[in-house]
Amino acid sequence: MAASSLEIQSVTHRYGTRVALNDVSLRLQPGRFNALLGPNGAGKSTLFALLTRLYRVQQGHILFNGVSIDRHPRRWLAQLGVVFQQSTLDLDLTVLQNLEYHGALHGLSTRTIRERSARELEWLGLADRLRDRVRSLNGGHRRRVEIARALLHAPSILLLDEASAGLDVASRRAINNAVRTLCHERGLTVLWATHLLEEVQPEDPVIILHRGQVLAQGSGHALCEAEQDPSLGALFERLTATGEASA
Repeated sequence: MAASSLEIQSVTHRYGTRVALNDVSLRLQPGRFNALLGPNGAGKSTLFALLTRLYRVQQGHILFNGVSIDRHPRRWLAQLGVVFQQSTLDLDLTVLQNLEYHGALHGLSTRTIRERSARELEWLGLADRLRDRVRSLNGGHRRRVEIARALLHAPSILLLDEASAGLDVASRRAINNAVRTLCHERGLTVLWATHLLEEVQPEDPVIILHRGQVLAQGSGHALCEAEQDPSLGALFERLTATGEASA
């Protein structure tokens, strides 16, 4: 099965007179871990709100497999899995109940939900927590449940907005590795938004977003070589300090 593509063309978004995104264009590499790297306030969450249709596109286009998401919004949302920065799990429900609710919203049968829940939680190391209330889980395990929930309806694109926020180093690394596994084993196209350089590997496709503008995009290796920076960290620091886009 071919990996799905996502392209953003000249998207601009304003909150009143404030420009949150300014002529943003980018293309995700299908079946890859695409890193959206930017400091807080760069516009990452606004971009995610547009991708998830919480906001309508004011200017520009978002294309899924070459077709505007505005033409077939339900078809697009059915192919989209999302893990937001703020947890949306119901703490007083069990893990399974949270997954059942999400699956029902996507029209999945109870049998399908339970089969997929068991499968996703198994590879995420939470098979024994299915009947536990979410309140009893630590932060890292709650994030894993959110990933399992996002995968329940078998999406082809997965968005994660600061998915490691508030987690300790070990939990951040575990979540990052788990998502990379989805790319390698399932061909899932991932957009991972972060401001933490340690979550990005040199071979990853990288988009650097700052003050609502794309300053650079390409593999970490290629960007450093083209810009003659010794590391992605050095490149990121230089670009976000000056706010100037690379050629």
